[in-house]
Amino acid sequence: MFVDYSKIPDDAKIWIYPSSRKFYNTEIEVIENKIAAFITSWKSNDEDFKASYQFLHNRFIILFADDEKSILTNSDIDASVSFILKLQEEYEVELLDKMNVCFKQGKFVQYKELKDFKKLLKDKAVTGKTIIFDNLITTKQDFENYWKVTVEDSWYNRFL
Repeated sequence: MFVDYSKIPDDAKIWIYPSSRKFYNTEIEVIENKIAAFITSWKSNDEDFKASYQFLHNRFIILFADDEKSILTNSDIDASVSFILKLQEEYEVELLDKMNVCFKQGKFVQYKELKDFKKLLKDKAVTGKTIIFDNLITTKQDFENYWKVTVEDSWYNRFL
């Protein structure tokens, strides 16, 4: 069942899908409608299942699932990945490569392959104080507290 993000508990599972490009303003409403429709239909026969999403910076699709009373099966997770794959194909973006790096540069969010990000660090175009998005976190609590961190406070610090 689709619920407001605020009703999702802190220990809920999350999946963050960073887009390889910023979505255009003309795409956003349609994409949000598709995400909401997917979440509404995701495990729709299970009244105990609660899910939500956020669409942030015109780039990040974040799915939240409270599985405390309703266990997520492999089939349920496959359904969400299938949905993301359809979006990826339809909008010609990369959404499933979590090893690419998203970081703030001024007011913009940049998306780079890890090898290019390492080069930016080496060339000092990006520093330890640069804000990155840790798309590998797995709970709502971590999302709220550790999704946006400096490079030096993240697992990327090994490249400094």
